[in-house]
Amino acid sequence: MGPESVANRYARVALTVIEQLGLLIIAVATVVAGYQEVMVMVDNARVTLADLLLMFLFLEVLTMVGLYYRSGKLPVRFPLYIALIALARYIILDVKEITELRMLAVAGAILLIAVAVLIIRFGHVRFPYVEDDTRPELPGNGDFGRE
Repeated sequence: MGPESVANRYARVALTVIEQLGLLIIAVATVVAGYQEVMVMVDNARVTLADLLLMFLFLEVLTMVGLYYRSGKLPVRFPLYIALIALARYIILDVKEITELRMLAVAGAILLIAVAVLIIRFGHVRFPYVEDDTRPELPGNGDFGRE
């Protein structure tokens, strides 16, 4: 075992610690932001669709962090789901000020992301990685269309 392998091991351990710390910070910040949003809804004594979509964004981020903690992998679908919800929330919040062209552009972006999720999901089921057969069952690892 030479000095290069010790340096590589040290670098991997350092990166793992930084990665875990970053995930913990993201999770805590998401929980705090969710709590603040709930307090805003309580203060207003009103829940809007935009509030609910924001809560879904927070839940998706927490799901992403939890999935990464459990499996060490992050499916590309989760950030795409977050983008879909964020774009839907954008349309809902700015519906009065948004121009027709911008509305079409955002709707087109939503459609493109949805198609990308469908293609990725289909490809994952139709052409699974060899290592996928050995990992524990996670939500969304079933047959195409069962999610």
